[in-house]
Amino acid sequence: MIYVSGRAGREPWLHEFTACPKEVAQLRRMLKVRLILWGLPDHVDAAQICVSELVTNVIQHVGEGTPATLRMALTEPYLRVEVEDPDPRALPTLLAASSALESGRGMALVDAVTDHRWGVVLRGDSKVVWCEFAVDGSACSRTSGSRVTRGEAILELYGCAPLPRGRAMAESASLLSAAAAEEAAIKVMADVLHWLRAHGHDPDGVLDRAQTHFEAEIGGSV
Repeated sequence: MIYVSGRAGREPWLHEFTACPKEVAQLRRMLKVRLILWGLPDHVDAAQICVSELVTNVIQHVGEGTPATLRMALTEPYLRVEVEDPDPRALPTLLAASSALESGRGMALVDAVTDHRWGVVLRGDSKVVWCEFAVDGSACSRTSGSRVTRGEAILELYGCAPLPRGRAMAESASLLSAAAAEEAAIKVMADVLHWLRAHGHDPDGVLDRAQTHFEAEIGGSV
């Protein structure tokens, strides 16, 4: 389940998942898209490394199948990534990367790619392992221009209330309105996929091409 709030394109992001090896690749893909959308393609590799290590820690030390949560927020001047799991006792251990022991080497990698900006927050019945990356402040103020404007117009046609802009979005947007916008976007994409299939096109191939165009356009705007 994904929750969003705040200004479109850079809203804090939360994704609930079940910790298992096959989920790691999916989380890495989702993280890549989100960071490109936020104008931070240069942070994709480091963030993916950290998410892989943090989720792997949950699998190895809490247990495969554990319900967990991935959060990401862009607050100038840092990008913050968190992984929460329900076991406050299994704490991450930092060992030297050259240690012969396998346990703890993943956190050494996280420590290295985040310039030592990571830690653990205990919340009684859960723990949050977080890490941060310094970002260029200008990335927080970029927009996606006409693409976003056209997207908002399409969502409004699908019955989604007009999306507030600027400060109004930050002050008045709710999880409910954000969820409605997300559902409207899903309906738009589903309808287009049905149209493609009905006319003999390959929906998966079109999705792949659209994803490639999206990443190239967002990456080229930063």
